[in-house]
Amino acid sequence: MFDWVRQQVLRLMRVPHEPTAPLGAPGSVRIFRAGRNYFKIRLVRWGLGQVGALIGLLFSLSFFWWFKADVEANLQAAAQAVQAAPEPHPATANDTPTASNSKALPRSRGKRVPMNTFIRGAAQRTPAWGLVVVEVVEAAGILLFLVQIPVTLALARLEYELHWYIVTDRSLRIRTGVLRLQESTMSFANLQQVEVQQGPIQRLLGLADVHVQSAGGGSGHQDSRHGKEVDSLHTGIFHSVDNATEIRDLILDRLRQFRQTGLGDPDEHHDHPPMIGPVPTAVSPPDTLAAAHELLAEARALRQVLS
Repeated sequence: MFDWVRQQVLRLMRVPHEPTAPLGAPGSVRIFRAGRNYFKIRLVRWGLGQVGALIGLLFSLSFFWWFKADVEANLQAAAQAVQAAPEPHPATANDTPTASNSKALPRSRGKRVPMNTFIRGAAQRTPAWGLVVVEVVEAAGILLFLVQIPVTLALARLEYELHWYIVTDRSLRIRTGVLRLQESTMSFANLQQVEVQQGPIQRLLGLADVHVQSAGGGSGHQDSRHGKEVDSLHTGIFHSVDNATEIRDLILDRLRQFRQTGLGDPDEHHDHPPMIGPVPTAVSPPDTLAAAHELLAEARALRQVLS
């Protein structure tokens, strides 16, 4: 059942089942997922949300029950007063009890929970067909609560399953969310800092967050508190993983290898300004110099022949 719901939700929200790997060698791809205990946290949050929704539903139903009881009592009292009243006299026709002044009539239901003046007045002005509307609203609220239970539970599980963390030898990619899909890619060329953060609940469940920060395009923003420019950082979070130390060490190790190789980001296009003045000569090894001298000698001999 859940597999069918997952397919329908992914198709409806147009979410790909698996993210594509970022830039890097195919053999270097490592995939990490959120820890199993993270799903337990999601279930606890979902359960608390359901308890809150149930309390709200019961409060609303109790309000509707009181309202219906007041309406029914007013209608019944008005009907009894009309049946028991004598033939109206022209001089006293305006004194006939109606639903508008039936609050002074005795209640047939005995002692009930009191309501405020506004609600009581609304109940006195509600016609008989208003009870049908109230009952429809009650049924719709109960039905909506029952329907949302499996739907929200499936979304909680999908949100857990669609946490993808992919690391290659040159970059990393983080994808989360179902209703709101978020996917970020960070290159090791701009990576600045890797740290592990762990809250008290995460510590009890063996979970932690890995925060990865990179330079945000090389531009800065103005700090309004100190009036100076600071570097803008882009942060990616490996949320609630159970192997945070392994992920941190892997990223740091590949970052060190990336910087040792001196590879740049192929997606970056560097515009070099024109050089003014003599072009600096690069130091060449002896074999290259010897081949250059031999090529120069052959070019001179060919020039002499042609001239």
